[in-house]
Amino acid sequence: MTIETAPPVALPGGEMLAWSDLPAVRLAAGGPLAALAARVVPAGARVLLAGPHDPALLDRLAHAEVTCLLRGYPDGVALADRAARVVVGGPAGLPDDGRYDVIVAAAGLDAVESVEGDRLGWTGVLARLVAALRPGGDLLLRLDNPLGLHRLVAAAPWYAAREDSAWTVDGVLDAAYPANLDRLRERLAGAGLHADACFAAYPRPDAATALVDAAALARRTDSGLFDAMLHGACAGGFAGREVLRDPARLAVDALHAGRATDLAPGWLVLARKATGPERPAAGDRAGLPVALVQTGPPGVGVVEVVDAPEGWRWRADRPTERGGPAAPYATREAAYRDPAALTGPVPDGRLLRTLLLDGCLRRDLDGLRRLLRGYATWLAGQAGPDGRLAGAVALAGVDNVVVAGDRYAVLDPSWRAAEPLPGQVVLARALWRFAAELLTGGYAHPWPSTLDVPGLTIVLGGLAGHDLSRATVDAAVETEAAVTAALHGLDTDRRVALAGELRAVEPTDPPPGPRSYQQLREAWLRQREELTRLGALLKWTEELLTSRERALRRADATIQLLSGSLSYRVGRLAITPARLAKRGARAAKRRARAALGTRREEQQ
Repeated sequence: MTIETAPPVALPGGEMLAWSDLPAVRLAAGGPLAALAARVVPAGARVLLAGPHDPALLDRLAHAEVTCLLRGYPDGVALADRAARVVVGGPAGLPDDGRYDVIVAAAGLDAVESVEGDRLGWTGVLARLVAALRPGGDLLLRLDNPLGLHRLVAAAPWYAAREDSAWTVDGVLDAAYPANLDRLRERLAGAGLHADACFAAYPRPDAATALVDAAALARRTDSGLFDAMLHGACAGGFAGREVLRDPARLAVDALHAGRATDLAPGWLVLARKATGPERPAAGDRAGLPVALVQTGPPGVGVVEVVDAPEGWRWRADRPTERGGPAAPYATREAAYRDPAALTGPVPDGRLLRTLLLDGCLRRDLDGLRRLLRGYATWLAGQAGPDGRLAGAVALAGVDNVVVAGDRYAVLDPSWRAAEPLPGQVVLARALWRFAAELLTGGYAHPWPSTLDVPGLTIVLGGLAGHDLSRATVDAAVETEAAVTAALHGLDTDRRVALAGELRAVEPTDPPPGPRSYQQLREAWLRQREELTRLGALLKWTEELLTSRERALRRADATIQLLSGSLSYRVGRLAITPARLAKRGARAAKRRARAALGTRREEQQ
């Protein structure tokens, strides 16, 4: 006989029996949020997870005693085996004598309160959590931005959402609800907390793949690292979604304008409860990362950037052993990710892609020539005696290279080529990628609109001081397909299909990634211009053929008219004897030559 024990789920009242808030989108190992929480929570600490969180977050907090506070009973059952204790019923269900070292409310306070219990509101829920926090304890709280980038680019309005996660007890216009970061700090201060660390969450508050320190984001507006980080997070986070405009472009523009924090989809604030009348001194968060980002294959984990005395440095969260292409050459992938390479300093400078786009928009040919020749010279300086490039430099495109004065450097050195690549192919691949982004993105540029992607690649190569051929560009496209297939885990058939798609890229195509209505409209306008040009060319060709046909008809009519006239007949009668005499003279001449040739042979 077996005795089944019920899961450790406490139901103090107010539970929502048929409600689930667990996030639908889940990041590998919990993403940057889990990495940050793992650094905030000390070993052996008592932790309260208030609201629905990714179950992977509990795995990262295995070194602590975790209690989950939820309002949906199905969520409590799903997390019962991972937590030390699960309370379902909202904040009213917390025991009065409970004291926690760290409280994590990274899903916001709206998802904590239950509709079945007493209404506390946002301020009341915060007060209840602060009461459960011991003096000197930390609160990690998320607040969604009502004017965040995710709402500005959304094709569907936020107020039309009917998912469970979109429902809140209090209205969005509640005066007690903090609508921006300054008001959040005021509410926290009023509750006895001091917010001494804040991270901007991109690209969406419910699935943040990049957490960036808000102060550094506002201060370092020209950082190539933040440029590439925000662009990559938004391009990947909205891939395949319908949006009004390109979120990656908007994020980069907000960064350069110093408003990346204001337009962040969400904020993650780390606040500490005062131990007395005085507030804790600021600056005790020096060990926290400047940025946390998750890119590449799931096994890589989260990459962090820390502020060291000598400057920013890479730090891989839970780094794996230094890897490499150990498979046989026939089955070896074209590229791989080596997170163990992220141990050195983060190079300063502007992102090369941003500088090139700016030069194209301003039609600055001299500036473009200087940047491209400097880039090509830098690549040539990294090549071996055989002219091949290996390692991270072989994959150093314009979106992974920063420029500081005349110095070029690879931003993220963890992406590496499995085998050395010809220098011309590496340059052509980087220029082809930029040409495709320039044309399909609808950017203005100083070259003719009739150029295709390979043609513009050759033009850019000329600016860089290299005479690229179509064959080199074709090899670069094959390399791009192989590298993309390796980075995304595509099989052979999908890699072949991808190579065909890359060769077929036209300037009239919309850019890959999010389906932006703005960019689709620009692609439609380019297609309309191309159709107008082709229509005009076809009309000109038809008019030319029509005019030639009319001229031929007039000539034929003239010939027919002349052939039936009396003068034509008389002339024909006069010419006929002459033609016959000429034919007879030619025949007599041939016979005479034959006879003379026969006599010479007889004499010999």
